[in-house]
Amino acid sequence: MKKLLSLVLALALALSLVAVAGAEEAKDLPRNETVYFGGQQWGSIVGWNPLSPDNNNAMALSANPRGSREIMFETLYMYNMLDGQLYPLLADGEYVWNDDMTECTVKIKQAAYWSDFEPLTAKDVVATWEACKAINNNTYSSYAPYIEAIEATDDYTVVFKCVKNDEGKPANPLQLLQFFSGVYICQEAWLAKVSERNGGDATAILQDKAEDVVYSGPYGPYFANDQLVAFVRNDDYWGKDASMWGKLPVPKYIGHGIYADNDAALIAFKAGDIDCNQQFIANVQNLWLEDGLKISTYMSEAPYGLCATMPTAWYNMEIPALQVKEVRKAIAMAVDYENIIANAMTNQSPTFAEVPRSLMNPTEGEQAMYDHDAVKDLQWVGKDIEGAKALLDAAGIVDTDGDGYRELNGEKISLNACCPNGWTDWQAAMEIVAAAGQNIGLDIQTYYPEWSVYQTVFTAASQTEYAIFMYSPPGAQPASPWARVRAFMSSEFLGQDGNWNGNWGHWSNERADEIIKAIPLTSDPEELKALYTEATKIYLEEVPSFSLMYRPEQFHAVNESVWTGYPVAGDGLNIPPANLTDGYGVAALYYLRNVD
Repeated sequence: MKKLLSLVLALALALSLVAVAGAEEAKDLPRNETVYFGGQQWGSIVGWNPLSPDNNNAMALSANPRGSREIMFETLYMYNMLDGQLYPLLADGEYVWNDDMTECTVKIKQAAYWSDFEPLTAKDVVATWEACKAINNNTYSSYAPYIEAIEATDDYTVVFKCVKNDEGKPANPLQLLQFFSGVYICQEAWLAKVSERNGGDATAILQDKAEDVVYSGPYGPYFANDQLVAFVRNDDYWGKDASMWGKLPVPKYIGHGIYADNDAALIAFKAGDIDCNQQFIANVQNLWLEDGLKISTYMSEAPYGLCATMPTAWYNMEIPALQVKEVRKAIAMAVDYENIIANAMTNQSPTFAEVPRSLMNPTEGEQAMYDHDAVKDLQWVGKDIEGAKALLDAAGIVDTDGDGYRELNGEKISLNACCPNGWTDWQAAMEIVAAAGQNIGLDIQTYYPEWSVYQTVFTAASQTEYAIFMYSPPGAQPASPWARVRAFMSSEFLGQDGNWNGNWGHWSNERADEIIKAIPLTSDPEELKALYTEATKIYLEEVPSFSLMYRPEQFHAVNESVWTGYPVAGDGLNIPPANLTDGYGVAALYYLRNVD
């Protein structure tokens, strides 16, 4: 009987997904049972394939170590950027390393099962890895340098075996933690079915729309068209077991409207048609202070959100003038960061006086990772025009022909400052960088190419088109702050075409590389702090790049016209402002309630 029920449910699921994949008329979504989101989904969805990056289905498929979206597909652990910890989801309890950290054991919750009622086991974890390996998708290419094999020693025990370096040590234990929170686990039986119907062809598997996909999360597809994508709660979700949440999430439905642009989404948010919004809103406080709307943010005062990432200006080391560290530091010293924060970010960032610059984001955990006193003489808060001029003068970089601009080796220093067109807050920041150059006798002009072009240039193995350009290093994730130190300074990315991982300015420092290699293998807290402090000192002395602001990992604003109970700073729940869905932020769905 149970087998028959499973077959019936699987058939019903397949039929519903087929319907969802095509455009259809919107179904009824009772407002008091539906949470609407904004700022995540742009354009109609393509598919439901957890193996592929090309589904344009952000609400269902957003796997990221900093907090994967956990509403439909699930990871072993959930990352919480508030405390930097991993919380078990499909995993049962904490992961356990062996003595030399070459193997890590993870137990699987025996209560977990798939949407077709089949048990979720260790074999599914192994099958996920083997499927990724067979098609060499992004997951496999990202983790293969660190994971040698994944084995199931029984139905509910998984052993991760690390790739070893020449000394027999694990290549990088921190990267394994990224896998735990950043990779969706897929069903073995479904993976076999997808492979069979596509003849094992990698390209065909990646293009499969997965209209029959099986999932483990609390919500499944309800309908999708060019105006809305909606999910319905699976009332048989395994997570209501006492070993996990002990109950179902409160909203029965989740919806995301598809808006033409940010302006249209903002209008909907103000009107109460969006409950939780991941959208940068200039002067967000005016929505409640001046407009009197029932809108709020994670913090009631500036910076309003939890800033965990650091949009950065990168220096291109292939530009001769930028090979001179005095030029690099002078520009960085002269920039008016408080102007950037007040105008480009409308104060949605702490200042560099409040959180002095380093390699760390402003979160309490990361700020404790280095010795502040040891580097305070190297830090700068900006708008130090006279100090920057003196630095250039002392280096012999002066204006010899009286045109108002300094020369290096007889050549006028002319640079451009770039970011994608339409990224208005970044463009405002680049204008302020260019003004800083003019103030100290360096000709810096802004240039804003379209993103489609920009992304191909700054990620190239070699380029001289952009001198100073913006992009963000990793924010909060299980491997932070190491992941950010690596992105800022590791020479491993030099010569890589299509490089999305870091060091886009192509800077190199032998000691920095040694530190980056040592950190993942260091467990003593004091030794670790010493390494991070030394890395910070090198960074502030050499200035291969400089952060322009702190920025929320995600923007998180809510309209409390229909729902309330959202996480707020200091509420004691330890739920991050991750839009109710990402990493441990999904816990927020269990605390929502309707407004009386």
